[in-house]
Amino acid sequence: KQAEKTVHQKKEQSKTKCRKARRRHINLVAEFNRRQRKNIWLETHIWHAKRFHMVKKWGYSLGDSPTEKCYRACYRAMTNGCLLQDLSYYCCLELTGKENELLKQLARICSIDTGLTFEEACCLSGRFEGSLNLYRADRYPEDMLGPVTFIWKPRNDSENRQLWIWLHPALKQDILRELKAIFQCIEPEEMYISEPVTASIQEENQVDVVLSLGKKRKKEDKEGEKAVPVKKIIGDGTRDPFQSYSWISQTTGIVISDRTMEVLRYRLIGPLSHSILTETLKAASLQTV
Repeated sequence: KQAEKTVHQKKEQSKTKCRKARRRHINLVAEFNRRQRKNIWLETHIWHAKRFHMVKKWGYSLGDSPTEKCYRACYRAMTNGCLLQDLSYYCCLELTGKENELLKQLARICSIDTGLTFEEACCLSGRFEGSLNLYRADRYPEDMLGPVTFIWKPRNDSENRQLWIWLHPALKQDILRELKAIFQCIEPEEMYISEPVTASIQEENQVDVVLSLGKKRKKEDKEGEKAVPVKKIIGDGTRDPFQSYSWISQTTGIVISDRTMEVLRYRLIGPLSHSILTETLKAASLQTV
């Protein structure tokens, strides 16, 4: 009787998993994807979240101010070493088509009176990055859209050129709408959907396993939204992943593509920036086909 009594006195084993089990990779990815439904994370989000006060702006979660007094350390890095900033939240628009047609239409939204234009020789060769202010088509000096930076892909044997325009996410919709208007680009017949948004059967099974580990984690939230697949989210806070992100002109063949969060952007400040890049990046050997 005493033995039976001790058995009944034993507490039920807690259903909450230990910290090691809760921090398994598959659990973390599912949890991170769930937390990115409203605000997209940058690649360096985890690093910043541990050291900065985070703010939610323009559909992203960004580091606003440091939690520690690191201003002297940052100043020392800028003056003597190297300081890196993550600018991946800036939007990137890619224009592809014939160089003459691109320059002809882009000249309508900028002016030589403000400084450099897309036709500047040093920038057109692809060696340097340029910056300018964009206006609505044929409306200079009125109706300014905002400042942007751009870089051309160096020339090759093909007659088509590629141009990347970097702009602030607050200006993206207005500038994208203006570019689509001057190039007469329409949405293609096929809708482009980011691949990571769709999940395979195996990945859906993994989600079910993750969701069944604890009763607190439900497959559907209060709004009835389905759980995000266990896969990295590609997209940005300024674009619906289920909408087209590429437009083509039937008359000129110009293609406008939204490359936001597909091309990361970092800024290095300091006297050792060039040497750090030289040691980090290794040039690939040229291969002729």
